[in-house]
Amino acid sequence: MSTMPMSMEVQKILGAELESGERLLWSGMPQQGLVLQASDAFMIPFSLMWGGFAVFWEYSVVTATNAPLIMQLWGIPFVLVGLYMIVGRFFADSYRRAHTYYGLTEERALIVSGVFSRQVRAIGLPGLSEVAMDERSNGRGNIRFGPAPYGPYGAWGNSSWPNSASRMAPTFELIERVRQVYDLIRTNRR
Repeated sequence: MSTMPMSMEVQKILGAELESGERLLWSGMPQQGLVLQASDAFMIPFSLMWGGFAVFWEYSVVTATNAPLIMQLWGIPFVLVGLYMIVGRFFADSYRRAHTYYGLTEERALIVSGVFSRQVRAIGLPGLSEVAMDERSNGRGNIRFGPAPYGPYGAWGNSSWPNSASRMAPTFELIERVRQVYDLIRTNRR
């Protein structure tokens, strides 16, 4: 398979991580903009209940006569967390994906990310025990390098909860032509 087109920005960022003699076979970025994930089927109703109760609590306490100051302040963090879960997490996720770059060489899969600091994950392809792909009807999808998450990280991993991605298996998330990239990985694992 021939190399796929790469933007100059992505090539420059990933090029800094290449070892001597290593060349990029493919590079890309996750889908940009606001995106709904499967985990949102749970998170949207949960966040609306959380946020609704927190706003109700705070309003009830603030409008009550002679409510202690500590009670008025107590609900503010819960309201803020509720606002983040209802609206802010979508913007945080979009911003995180806008600063994430993927690359594939003959030997490694690279994930360069980070909003405030640069984080690089390099996954050696030879000997990699598990690679999984999920493909949507539009040709986009995810490639996960390692076992599927279990427990609470299975549901929350793609929800943009701060630091949840660090507990997940490395993933090429929401990439175009996922099947072509998956085939490149399978070819280079052998």
